Amino acid sequence: MASPRRELISLIEQGAIPPEQVAKAAKAAGLCPSPRAWGVFIDRLLLWLGGLALAFAVLFFVAYNWADLGRWPRFGLVQAALVVAVGIALWAKASNVVANVALTAATLLVGVLLALFGQVYQTGADPWQLFFIWALLILPWVLIVRFDLLWLLWLGLLNAALWLYFRTWGGALDVWVVSSDAIFWWLFVLNTTALALCEWGHQRWNWRVSRWALRTLALGSGVPVTLLMMTLIVDATTFYMPALVIYPLWLVSLYSVYRHWRPDLLLVAGGCVSLICVVTLGLARRLLWQGEWQPGSLLMLALAVLVMGAGAVVWLKRLHTEAPS
Repeated sequence: MASPRRELISLIEQGAIPPEQVAKAAKAAGLCPSPRAWGVFIDRLLLWLGGLALAFAVLFFVAYNWADLGRWPRFGLVQAALVVAVGIALWAKASNVVANVALTAATLLVGVLLALFGQVYQTGADPWQLFFIWALLILPWVLIVRFDLLWLLWLGLLNAALWLYFRTWGGALDVWVVSSDAIFWWLFVLNTTALALCEWGHQRWNWRVSRWALRTLALGSGVPVTLLMMTLIVDATTFYMPALVIYPLWLVSLYSVYRHWRPDLLLVAGGCVSLICVVTLGLARRLLWQGEWQPGSLLMLALAVLVMGAGAVVWLKRLHTEAPS
């Protein structure tokens, strides 16, 4: 069944609705937000901004007054704010929004407390350990609440921990799979696994996963594999050769899942952008670096990008027209 928005667009394209009546038709179809909907949106926006501002205010207050505050006032202030945030999350069960805001603020304050502990006692811990321990400490909250933003924050902490670990050590065993250049492989595996688990859970157990969260996970999966393929073009070494197989498989999987199984035109468009970037870099290497310089090389490259972009837009518009809803 087509959505009201698509039905309205179809009627407008067929000329069934005069141009001067489009605004009234959109309002009648419920496509324009009501004053109450705007009020709810502004109320929640201010609630989120206020909660996050208070959490960051604790961090900035301690940092600005570092010389004037003793050891115990620093810890006492952060811990008091953390207890208040958790208390609000526990006692605000009537409002899930308030509980989610409070728990998100508490999650940020856990990171502030860990950073404060490391700074005061000079533990000598590497930065990746901070993010990893932070992710471990908030994992129970993430599992209990099952809030999309907390899941993404937790996964972002793991991404940061991995990135900083490889930047610091380059791999504990110093072998191919854990060398310092393997960070993009690990990020790709981590984010792709998270995306696959979310899609599988949504399909099998009806997990409530929002579209924006899935799109963020898909971005976290697509960026590393695209960079790996582009690095292979620039530096054709054995380490990056698996990208020749993995990258096409990723593109095919992205198209199959988000074109037929769970249609999402934005993710298909993201695959097009990735492919255009890879092809453009390959052409640039061929025309500008390896081949003999020609005055029209840049023009040819610009025309190739223009043609690929226009072709992608036409194809995506056709997919949009063929979409069932």
